Amino acid sequence: MEVAAGAMSPLLRKLGDLLVDEYNLENRVKKGIKSLETELTFMHSALRKVGEVPPDQLDEQVCLWAGKVRELSYEIEDAVDAFIVRIDEEGCHRAGPNNTKNRVKKFLKRATNLLRKGKDLHQISSAIDEAQDLAKQLAELRQRYGLQMHGTNGVATIDPRLTAMYKDVTELVGIAHSCDKMIKMLTEGDEGPNKRLKVVSIVGFGGLGKTTLAKAVYDSIKVHFNCSAFVSVSRNPDVKKVFKDMIYELDKVQFGHIHSTTMDEKQLIDKLREFLKDKRYLIVIDDIWDEKAWKFIKCVFSENNRACRLITTTRIVSVAVACCSSTDGIVYRMDPLSDDDSRRLFHRRIFPDGKMCPNELAQISIDILKKCGGVPLAIITVASLLVVNQQIKPKDQWYVLLNSIGRGLTGGACVEDMQRILSFSYYDLPSHLKTCLLYLSLFPEDYVVGRDRLIWRWIAEGFVQRGNKKTSLYELGESYFNELINRCMIQPVDIDIEGRAKSCRVHDMVLDLICSLSSKDNFLTILDGIEQNKPNSQSKIRRLSIQNAMVEPTTPWLDTRSMEQVRSVTLFSSAIYQMPSLSCFQVLRVLDLEYCNLRDSGHKINMRCVVNLLHLRYLGLRSTYVGELPTEIGNLQFLQTLDLVETGVKELMPGIVQLQNLMCLHFDKYTKLPPGMGNLTSLEELSELHVDRYSSGIVKELGHLTELRVLRINFEESDESLDKAFVEALGNLHKLQSLDIDGNDGCVDLLRECWAPQQLRRLVVLNGKENRFLTLPAWINPSSLPLLSYLNIYLDQVQAKDVQIIAMLPCLRFLLLAAWRRIEEPAAECFAFTADAFPCVRECIFFNFITAPSLPRGAMPMVQLVQFSFRACDITCANLDLGMGHLASLKQVRVDLWCKKASTKEVMEAEAVLRFAVGEHPCRPRLFIRRR
Repeated sequence: MEVAAGAMSPLLRKLGDLLVDEYNLENRVKKGIKSLETELTFMHSALRKVGEVPPDQLDEQVCLWAGKVRELSYEIEDAVDAFIVRIDEEGCHRAGPNNTKNRVKKFLKRATNLLRKGKDLHQISSAIDEAQDLAKQLAELRQRYGLQMHGTNGVATIDPRLTAMYKDVTELVGIAHSCDKMIKMLTEGDEGPNKRLKVVSIVGFGGLGKTTLAKAVYDSIKVHFNCSAFVSVSRNPDVKKVFKDMIYELDKVQFGHIHSTTMDEKQLIDKLREFLKDKRYLIVIDDIWDEKAWKFIKCVFSENNRACRLITTTRIVSVAVACCSSTDGIVYRMDPLSDDDSRRLFHRRIFPDGKMCPNELAQISIDILKKCGGVPLAIITVASLLVVNQQIKPKDQWYVLLNSIGRGLTGGACVEDMQRILSFSYYDLPSHLKTCLLYLSLFPEDYVVGRDRLIWRWIAEGFVQRGNKKTSLYELGESYFNELINRCMIQPVDIDIEGRAKSCRVHDMVLDLICSLSSKDNFLTILDGIEQNKPNSQSKIRRLSIQNAMVEPTTPWLDTRSMEQVRSVTLFSSAIYQMPSLSCFQVLRVLDLEYCNLRDSGHKINMRCVVNLLHLRYLGLRSTYVGELPTEIGNLQFLQTLDLVETGVKELMPGIVQLQNLMCLHFDKYTKLPPGMGNLTSLEELSELHVDRYSSGIVKELGHLTELRVLRINFEESDESLDKAFVEALGNLHKLQSLDIDGNDGCVDLLRECWAPQQLRRLVVLNGKENRFLTLPAWINPSSLPLLSYLNIYLDQVQAKDVQIIAMLPCLRFLLLAAWRRIEEPAAECFAFTADAFPCVRECIFFNFITAPSLPRGAMPMVQLVQFSFRACDITCANLDLGMGHLASLKQVRVDLWCKKASTKEVMEAEAVLRFAVGEHPCRPRLFIRRR
């Protein structure tokens, strides 16, 4: 049902936009649109309530009604977009020479547009009537059937997680190590003077066994405490019941009648605090879903200096952190089972009495377990599907099951229980995140999805709606992406030095869930050759994912009529010959052909047709080698994202400067750009801009792109006027967050005094001996760059004061500081740091200048990699103190050992001294020595 609410969100904004004066609507139409907006706003509110409830708990009539609203929302939005397209199209044709031939063309075009516009307005008018009818239907449904927009009050369902509380210890597999580790965390310090309350918060994906682990630890150590309790909170907690359960568990005799009392929350908190004030207690708070619930619950626990212990479990990282924030707390991230433990659990469930897995099932078992990803719940569920009446299913059925995991796993109560457990996380998501998560079902299992690709597609689909004008749509979309990671709904992949996941993937069991939900709500259609993913002939295809070549060379589901309403097409390379002609699509917003090699012959993709896709917002052509773009690319007035990396496009057509809604533009280095790029005033990302003597005008136009956040620019050559133009342009880019400069000789040092980029998070200056600052720019200091996290900078010569200034940048995570002066020239210098130097840095690289990092305790507390330079002739056989023994996170040390003027013996001794010094470090970091 959330899909219906998600479909309506962008529509409501567009209806508001239609009412502005520039569209010159008749009063009758304006009045109708206002009425429609009002009706849909009420429906949207109802649908959001419906979306919080699993479909199996809703009346069938409510589901049917929501489906009608969803389809109506799509159709109204299509009509509104078509109307706006005609208006924009008419505006684009007003310009031009005023000769007789052109006037005739304009007249014919205007007449055609009026007819089309009339048709679009008629569609909107019809939609108003239909929306009003649906609103009446909702009122009638409520009256006739007594329907509510929340779950039915039928038979209560039993929480399937309850069984984890009562597992026999002999059934547990793979938690012994985790159990021992947690017990050690909880018992450390029991005998010492510090007997403060300690919290261990277990966090992890649904089904990993958090409750099982917490119960095993609880049972193992509760005898060492005066009293203990194990209580569950769940998604929609009744805090009074939680407090009563806790009191009852702590002393069942004294508080045997507590559940029949009428005490309020404050009275219960007071009673618990009074009871616990002089006792050593162990309490488990299981399944916490939000920080607000924890704020109430933690009021119970006051510090009594008796080494009390709390264990909490949650699926949400930020909740785990909150549980530990005000006490001596540890966040314990629960890992999936190892391959060996996964196999043991799987075999124990299938083969009775400890029998071995037959050889013929060995490989298929490995393949199935790989898809389960070490999640115990998934392993147990899948194993249950392979046994019927204590008989193991034949091998061919194992392959059927293997192919269905991640694409609509079905069968039995175990699968239903697993999906219900996972669905708790889904239904706890805010409305906008539900839609964004469902969107990931269009990617195949185990597919790694790029963060930027996903976010720009969310924006194109209208899932990201602007709230605060100071926050860009991309930044808002990135917050959605991070929150899905925080809630363990997607898995981060390739985390960069700044702590941002560059990509993500979806666990197969979550993919099963979201594919099932997407299919039920006709959110998207997947064509992958699997029977259960074929579209329903009764439903209109709205989003299409073509994933592999189907058995039949042609398929009846891809006919022209079924494509008319498609809003999004994602084509994967293995299915390139299944792609229908682009001329079939009328309202397409997203066309993603990434990694589909369009140089191959035999496919139906004619890129000349793309200019007719007037609704297009996202055009992803990365690694398609398409070669060129159509001349009329300027027709795509709604286009927001254009990705041309690895396309072989050598020159952008002049029409591209008409795309005033374009926010993200990526192309290959050396791509020639037309004049007029300064018209693209909505641009937020631009890379990789190449500047030579023939394209100097582009640099001057950069200053008009005031929305730029990301800029990558490459200078093949420059002169003084070009350097000054570039510096002047940068002075206008107040929102710039990431700047990469490659290869310019002069402009870099011009930035030394006159630039103050307050929002800058990344600065990289690459290539060329002249591509450096003579001295450290005055604006590189903690007050001017409070957000800078990545700095790659070359100075003519590095001085101690430069390093000390950089060391105080509050958010810096990566530093490459290099000198161009020959290393033999200066004398060796020891750079002294203060105890608060480099508070956040993870990688620190000092290149091409001599330094022995003298780091007092407290400096570089998070550093994982350090690189510096030594001269072999400066190192004696005396015990060398690198001052790094306290760096608790250190994993790697790199040393550039300069051997000039040193004998072979001195070099060997220097290396031995370095190895000894690093070998004494308690973390045993890896040492790499490079002779220079």
